[in-house]
Amino acid sequence: MLDFNKISKCVALASGVVSLSLSSMSHAFDFKAGESDVSIYGYAKLDMIYDIDADLGNSAGLSKVRLDGVDGSDGHMTMHALQSRFGFATSTPISGSKLKTRVEGDFYGPNGTFRLRHAYGQWNGILAGQTWINFYGLVSGTPTIDFAGVGGRPRGNRQAQLRYTTGNFSAAFEDADDKGGLPDTAGAKATLPDITLRYTDRSGHLKYSISGVGRYLAYDNAGLAGASTDDSAFGWGLGAEVSLDINDDFTVRGGLVHGEGVGGYMSSNPGGTGYVDSNGNLELITATGYTVGASLKAGPGSINAAYSYSEADLDDNPAYRGTGSISSPGKDDTYEGLWLNYIWSPASKINYGLELSWHSRETAGGFEGDAIRLQGMAKYSF
Repeated sequence: MLDFNKISKCVALASGVVSLSLSSMSHAFDFKAGESDVSIYGYAKLDMIYDIDADLGNSAGLSKVRLDGVDGSDGHMTMHALQSRFGFATSTPISGSKLKTRVEGDFYGPNGTFRLRHAYGQWNGILAGQTWINFYGLVSGTPTIDFAGVGGRPRGNRQAQLRYTTGNFSAAFEDADDKGGLPDTAGAKATLPDITLRYTDRSGHLKYSISGVGRYLAYDNAGLAGASTDDSAFGWGLGAEVSLDINDDFTVRGGLVHGEGVGGYMSSNPGGTGYVDSNGNLELITATGYTVGASLKAGPGSINAAYSYSEADLDDNPAYRGTGSISSPGKDDTYEGLWLNYIWSPASKINYGLELSWHSRETAGGFEGDAIRLQGMAKYSF
């Protein structure tokens, strides 16, 4: 349940946030190397986070929301620059077409280590490497300062893939990276790549994307502890995204995902992909999510607001419901989120922002909790 007392405290804190006074040089690095056009780009970003309740981490970790009735400390301040990133891109004319490449990374790896985000080449509609999953159309995401972004939509993740694009349609074979969401002790494995399809287009002020994913999920625990069992199942997911420019200043967005075994293809999916029941059968989890949002230009920036809801159907697995006590509340089955921010640009390649967000989770055992986060940022791009 949304706690308006917490919101009033958060607004008071926001009014006391000191204006950022960071300095930076902003340059664009575009040059010619032989026949190739080369661009070097990136940004440095400082995130300043104050969690009114439990510490949600460097980006809002919904599983960290403290449940009602659980003791814990309140008020946690965090500052980090992990989202800062660096990349380069090339474009080279070859045989009447252009060969494009991109390599990009940030510092969201373990303990702040450099992490690969994108690394791919593309020529004549064939893309090979790692980039945005093809299930995601980059249409329904309302801008947020928190790196995790809004839930309940096709997930903006990146996977190794082989993709072909013709016109507005694209199809890809992608790495089945979550292996069905099963624990390693279950012998989860990938025997086939995931298959994704997407169609994205624009009609006047409306942009839309429709996508689908098919997955062959399997496990085989031969050689592991316990009796040797194995099973497989076919998972699937459908996604839809829309963005409508009401006028030059106001944009509304929406996204929807539903599937069985859709797993990490849905942003903020609380239930995972599947599990092995007591009879050794691989059971897939049905999940549904949606988001709505809007952006309004105001002064040198935009006011952005969004809501998201994600739910996983865990009723078929009694183990997920816990014991009915707060010490064993069961597995998360519902996430909700609200975001309100103002992001502005006082000069080219410079962005500041303030954000207020509310996050909640509920478990299959019926326990729930919520948390409020206040976040500021300074971002300098080159």
